[in-house]
Amino acid sequence: MDFLQLVASRQSDRAYDMTRAVEPEKLERILEAARLAPSACNAQPWKFVVINDPDLSVKVGKATAGLGMNKFAKDAPVHILVVEESMNITSFLGAKIKDKYFPLVDIGIAAAHITLAAESEGLGSCILGWFDEKEIKKLAGIPSSKRLLLVITIGYSVKEKRKKARKPKEKVVSYNKY
Repeated sequence: MDFLQLVASRQSDRAYDMTRAVEPEKLERILEAARLAPSACNAQPWKFVVINDPDLSVKVGKATAGLGMNKFAKDAPVHILVVEESMNITSFLGAKIKDKYFPLVDIGIAAAHITLAAESEGLGSCILGWFDEKEIKKLAGIPSSKRLLLVITIGYSVKEKRKKARKPKEKVVSYNKY
């Protein structure tokens, strides 16, 4: 599959085959894609906590399903917890000088790598920002001083691919001026 086909086929999957585990070798390739993601000043301000124990995965999924949101997460066989780590001194200084918080950008790039790698492995994924951070940190042994920014569900999707709804190119792309 060429890259644009991969991007076009990737979607947020919200229903997983609970009877089918994610193969360890596929998960390792997905994590390698995340590890190799670029970051400002090569700070790599992330740690990926992989939840693939079935019982723990259900608990993390339930902690992700708050206020009626993300109910499907309890059925995902894998949850990748994306934890913000400290930036290096160069990234820190650049962030101060440019008034930009680079770790959020960097983690977004890593999350995109994870979801595209999952798609290339024939797996579905969904990036989630709505969850009970305190409960998941407790379940996964993440120190209270750390920020859990994203939960990414991974598994075999049970739903058909749908057509992407995107703004037309003219609305989001311009050349040489705004």
